[in-house]
Amino acid sequence: MIQIQIPEKLKALAVRADFPLYVVGGTVRDALAGLPSSQDWDICAPADAEHFSALAQESGFTVNGVYKNTGTVNLTDGERKYEFTSFRTDVYRRGEHAPSKVTFTKDIATDARRRDFKCNAVYYDVAKETIEDPLGGVKDIEQRSLSTTREADEVFSEDGLRLMRLARQAAQTGFVPTLECIFGAKFNAALIAKISPERIYAELQLILHADEKYGRQYAHYEGLKLLEGTDVLNYILPELAAGKGLPQRKDFHDHDVLEHSLRACKYSDRQVRLSALLHDVGKPAVYNAEGHYHGHDAAGEKLARDILERLKAPKKLTDTVCRLVALHMYDLDGKAKENKVRRLIVANYDIYPLLRLVKQADYSGCKDDLNLCPTLQKWDGIVKKMQEEGVPFSLKQLALRGDALENVPPYRRGKILHKLLLWAACDGSLNNEKTLKKQAETFLEESDD
Repeated sequence: MIQIQIPEKLKALAVRADFPLYVVGGTVRDALAGLPSSQDWDICAPADAEHFSALAQESGFTVNGVYKNTGTVNLTDGERKYEFTSFRTDVYRRGEHAPSKVTFTKDIATDARRRDFKCNAVYYDVAKETIEDPLGGVKDIEQRSLSTTREADEVFSEDGLRLMRLARQAAQTGFVPTLECIFGAKFNAALIAKISPERIYAELQLILHADEKYGRQYAHYEGLKLLEGTDVLNYILPELAAGKGLPQRKDFHDHDVLEHSLRACKYSDRQVRLSALLHDVGKPAVYNAEGHYHGHDAAGEKLARDILERLKAPKKLTDTVCRLVALHMYDLDGKAKENKVRRLIVANYDIYPLLRLVKQADYSGCKDDLNLCPTLQKWDGIVKKMQEEGVPFSLKQLALRGDALENVPPYRRGKILHKLLLWAACDGSLNNEKTLKKQAETFLEESDD
């Protein structure tokens, strides 16, 4: 017997209803698969939205939106959010996510066929506590398989977002797509262009964090590999996909440029997945233009910004990713002088923990080596010395406030303080008000020159 912990209010609503009420989608799939509950409460019934909405309110639910055209109701029981949809069938303009025509039905099999994958088209009758499986989705769940509810070409040609949902759900659950499913996606890969950048970005983020859904290690890497295998990566991140087949030095790398980027993301901390994925995005462009990779960090900074602005990513995240891409090559060979490393750390201290994570991911992605990156061993020793010396890592830790610079015009104090911060980074004993004031005068004279 399937064990789904149905909320009491939902049970009461199902008993009260004059129609069968079903839970469908992720909650049922996960329960049958023995996965942790996803808490994605999708419910449905052969009933119209207004009738369902009235019964839900009478049963103590709060209705937040009723959309008669699609038969959708958004509601909450105070603890959980639910989305109700009337049984229906959809017609799409090729590739567009929103259906162009909705027709309501009383037939559960017709409703099941409008969905994407059979494993998501298994229904749980809340009142009867029974499973309805019109398309054989239970077998797919038992076999950990992903197959489409109809011909794969038809399913993926309808809604381009399904191309990314395939990669995400396969990665999250560990279900393996059938060959028909993969080829159907590959044949329709170009239709991802019909999907808004915001939705593509949202799905990409879910793929990059697919391991967090059910705790499957490296699930995000599997999702990225499926995007590559279905050619969807060529359309959403062509600058990255261009690295496929590009050679790298065998003494440093076991993989081509694209695979190295995917593996850097594979081994990266969750905080820097996007940065790790894009850290070498400048390599293909530089290699194709110059025949080498020198300067790919600077080129990558610009390309990363182009990509993230195209995907409508948040500005703060975009700025951080671009800084990390620009900095990821610094002291790669461990030969940078200590004072230069100190200044780099202080100048970028707001993102220094993230920079460490990106450099580690880059190192691990070269030869699948999870040991501590040698450069970071060096940097950690330098940071320890800096801390022991009392080096200021931020303006808050600098032993001089801007208002103490009486001889410096207010509009120039910020720049002078920043220069003092980098100056004191090289020697913690310099971080005292008297010494800093004296040095500020020198900087002011230099500025006047």
